[in-house]
Amino acid sequence: MTEAADSNIDALSFEDALKELEKIVQTLESGQAPLEESISVYERGALLKAHCEKKLEAARLRVEKVVLAQGAATGVEPAEFS
Repeated sequence: MTEAADSNIDALSFEDALKELEKIVQTLESGQAPLEESISVYERGALLKAHCEKKLEAARLRVEKVVLAQGAATGVEPAEFS
């Protein structure tokens, strides 16, 4: 993957990256793409997965910061997302 592709992914919101990742999974599961295309799509999927994980971690840290700022506890409360 190129540096331009990396920066393109960095600009995606969590929701947009997740939608694209879901499409990639469907493409790979269908088995219809040629081998080289499948490899390229898989590589992009790995970058999207890492991007989503980074966004989720940032969100978790923000929630923890809010909980701590409210003086709710001396420790960290686990964030629950539904």
